[in-house]
Amino acid sequence: MTPELTALALAGLLQMVQFVLFAVPANLELGTRYTSSPRDRAPERPLSTLTSRLQRAMNNHFEGLILFTLAVVVVTLSGQTSPLTATLAYTYLIARILYVPAYAMGLAPWRSAIWAVGWFATLALMLTALI
Repeated sequence: MTPELTALALAGLLQMVQFVLFAVPANLELGTRYTSSPRDRAPERPLSTLTSRLQRAMNNHFEGLILFTLAVVVVTLSGQTSPLTATLAYTYLIARILYVPAYAMGLAPWRSAIWAVGWFATLALMLTALI
């Protein structure tokens, strides 16, 4: 497996960890009666600040993971893996790992700076495949 695909697999596992980090407190705060329902109405009480942040961080990673997956697939299928693309893939992964606690703790503007590192790593990965 290429380093880029390994980083992608680890990013997928990170997404699963983020889901658990959000889902456990959400179930405790809202109750399984609500969380197992079709959620046709808003919950009776809002999520805590921390749980809401964990949900937003998880959703943000879903969005970033789509672009990162595209970049890794293009680089891998085109046979353009290199030390640079491996470094960019792991840069994305490290940024996403750091993003979770930065978002959870409300570290502004660092959360946005960390997000930008991952986004630019993905952009560079895509551009590298086109050059």
